[in-house]
Order: sequence, then C-alpha cells, then structure tokens
Amino acid sequence: MPEPQATRRCEQSTMRSARSCEGPPHAAMPGSLRFGLAGNCAKACMRRLRDAGLRPTRRRVLLAQLLFARDDRHVTAEMLFSESIEANIKLSVATVYNTLNHFTQAGLLRRITPDGSRSFFDMDTSIHPHFYLVGEDILIDIPEKLLLARMPEALPDHQISRLDIIVHIRRKPTDI
Repeated sequence: MPEPQATRRCEQSTMRSARSCEGPPHAAMPGSLRFGLAGNCAKACMRRLRDAGLRPTRRRVLLAQLLFARDDRHVTAEMLFSESIEANIKLSVATVYNTLNHFTQAGLLRRITPDGSRSFFDMDTSIHPHFYLVGEDILIDIPEKLLLARMPEALPDHQISRLDIIVHIRRKPTDI
C-alpha cells in the first residue's frame, strides 16, 4: 500500500530541511488542518525542532505545524496568532512572539523588519531580496536573482553576519 501523500511530504520536508510540513493537498486553510501531537506531521515537526536544538514542547509543535503547513511565506506574530485561533489552538500572543523568536534564534526562520516597527518571519532562511509594499504592509520575495557587483568589506575585527535587501514600493496613483 503506498504511503499517504501528507506523511511522505512531512518526512521529505524534514529530511531535506525544506520549509513545509504539509497536510493533505486540500488543506489550504488552517481550520481544515488537524493539529495535535500524534500525527506524522507532528512527528516531523518534533524532529525538526530537535534537529534545531529546541525542545519540542506542545506549544512549539502546534505552532510549527501551523507555520510550516504551507509553502514558504512571510508571517507576523499577529497573523500566526489569528491562524491559531482559527485552528482552535489556544495560545497567548506573547507565546506566539516568544516561539517565533526561539525559532528564529534556532535558524528555522529569518526575521525581517522592513519599516522598523513590524517584524515578518520568513521561512526561507536563505539570502534573498524582498519587496515591501508600503501602505499595504505586505512583504514578498523578489522573484529574480539579485546580483551584487561587490560585497562591502566588514569593519576590522568584524564579519558580515547577514545581508537584507528590502525594496520599498507603493502602488502608482490612479488617475481619477
């Protein structure tokens, strides 16, 4: 009997350190996903957390399932909190913030703060540029490869720890 598709995806994503821990193909919305600590996706998330050096607590596993249930995306703590409410996962906003910060420190996520006031958490931790849609508070990946002609030198006794390129854009005004 072939393996269920959801199980295969969760295990493949953990094995290749991909960013998705998907449910069945029809489960696009958090409310339609099953969350708990017994399923294959939960086990894959537990493994991912352990591999990152984090203890797989109940709350972390539930939020990891929510977070990694879809392809790479950019979430805020408020967005993930709303998704947890939809999925009937009872957590405080502070727990969501703390968990996102722990995931970031462990290298599972990358924090991006385009305007200095709000943080987005990116599941794609590779170096890549973003568009920030001013006035809409949306962060999206720039689809093309952005090449730098030359990387600046770090200051003496320092090293470059990361590079963030965020292009702030806004919609053109419409003619009335």
